[in-house]
Amino acid sequence: MRLTVIGCSGSYPGPESPASCYLLEAEDEGRTWRILLDLGSGALGVLQQYVDPLSIDAVFLSHLHADHCLDLCGYYVLRKYHPDGAQPRIPVWGPEGTADRMARAYDLPTTPGMNAEFDFRAYGDPVELGPFRVEPVPVVHPVSAYGLRISADGTTVGYSGDTGPCEGLDRVAKDVDLLLAEASFRSGDDNPPDLHLTGADGGGAATRGGARRLLLTHVPPWFDREHAAAEARSVYDGPVELARCGQTYDV
Repeated sequence: MRLTVIGCSGSYPGPESPASCYLLEAEDEGRTWRILLDLGSGALGVLQQYVDPLSIDAVFLSHLHADHCLDLCGYYVLRKYHPDGAQPRIPVWGPEGTADRMARAYDLPTTPGMNAEFDFRAYGDPVELGPFRVEPVPVVHPVSAYGLRISADGTTVGYSGDTGPCEGLDRVAKDVDLLLAEASFRSGDDNPPDLHLTGADGGGAATRGGARRLLLTHVPPWFDREHAAAEARSVYDGPVELARCGQTYDV
């Protein structure tokens, strides 16, 4: 399984990266399957540097804040009005209400909204799609939010989405080959509860879960990313890296 960081800036696009979006690829049945974890502000443009957006098989949204879902609006336009004709529907998994939220984002009536372009599905049981198995795990955030465990080729990636420390985060991190964890906050600051993680929170989850690698992401442009990495290394002995736009990882 291959992970490409399309966007890793926290809360809004930064000078070097769009907001959250991660491309996962795996081989099965003689072809490459591709899924996206989130499609945040600015991500669709960068995605086109790496793959044809029409080659994506499904989108998995961790939650419905703009920095994780808003570029689905541009993707809707691309699929609906493409010069080769309207493209087949692809599945979009997310929290309950995703279809209506995206219709409002583009000022569409909720019926039909974007339902002719996307097959919206609410999270429930684990999803089997080609070589991928995607398990949604509820986490704490001001809106309905999920972490994701994605398995393929005998390996597993855990993605925190946006969350505060919680039991769901520990479930996401359990025995994963790579934990992709947000690090929006700094330890020692007056951080609101149940909103985001610090680098130390991500490192703690990786330690408790026995994650084999930790990749920190979603650091807002106003903070020093290296500070988040230092916090994580203070509590986690495994490899720690900072996600960078365009970086590819073989898991």
